[in-house]
Amino acid sequence: MAQPIVKYTLNKKGQIPEWIDTSDASFAGLHRISGNKTGYIPKYESPQDTIYLGIASGDPDPDGTPDDYVGTFANKTALQTYLTETGSTLKYKTVTGTVTGIQTATTTGLSTAWNQENYSGGLSTSTTTKHTASGVGTVATISTSAVTKVVVKTDTPTGSTSATTDTPIVIDAASTLSGVSTSVGIVTTSSTDEFTGVTTTTTTTDTTSYTYTDVVTSSSTSTSETTTDGVTTRTDTVTTTETTNYDTSYDYAAEATRLWDIYTAVNS
Repeated sequence: MAQPIVKYTLNKKGQIPEWIDTSDASFAGLHRISGNKTGYIPKYESPQDTIYLGIASGDPDPDGTPDDYVGTFANKTALQTYLTETGSTLKYKTVTGTVTGIQTATTTGLSTAWNQENYSGGLSTSTTTKHTASGVGTVATISTSAVTKVVVKTDTPTGSTSATTDTPIVIDAASTLSGVSTSVGIVTTSSTDEFTGVTTTTTTTDTTSYTYTDVVTSSSTSTSETTTDGVTTRTDTVTTTETTNYDTSYDYAAEATRLWDIYTAVNS
């Protein structure tokens, strides 16, 4: 009895079918994608609307299969074709983090200089030239939006007040900002009180959309001390690292080979 690679859904209870091999030597739940087409009556209803890849515990029964069975693959080529179609729909890409910048700052001085309540000197700092590098592929970007300004104006029979809250965009110092655009939304509400009259509140909200490069800066500090003739010198070294994510094309052939190798091993 063979154990084929299959396409399947969850069962009606929202569980992995019992006939899927979930052992450590197998695989399940990979390359999930909706089984329905946009704009059409759904072929699959919840919780069976997502198709997964896995290895079955046995061959499909030629007399009929359960409703959580979708299909199998005749060969590795068919598997790779399916992976390519799925990845193209879901926009698969490989993201690799690469150290693109590193710099150190070293501060040295007597231990007494480090502990001054009111600093009066005694510490010296040297900074290396920043070493830069580039990765393979295209620098990954992140597109998002955030509320950057809210103005609340309140009008009453006795006067008006206004309060403004600014929330600037904050990105990593090594990132590059682009594609900035702002949309404005205005909401007005009114309430009536028998003593104070009509109060009108107008809330103006600025929402800013923007894109920035996926770069993260981190730092670490190491401390060492040396003592000579009873005099202790302390050295702090701060290493600042910039890590940039790069997008490269997804290797469908390699993934098909990986899954097919698991299938072959399970069936050996």
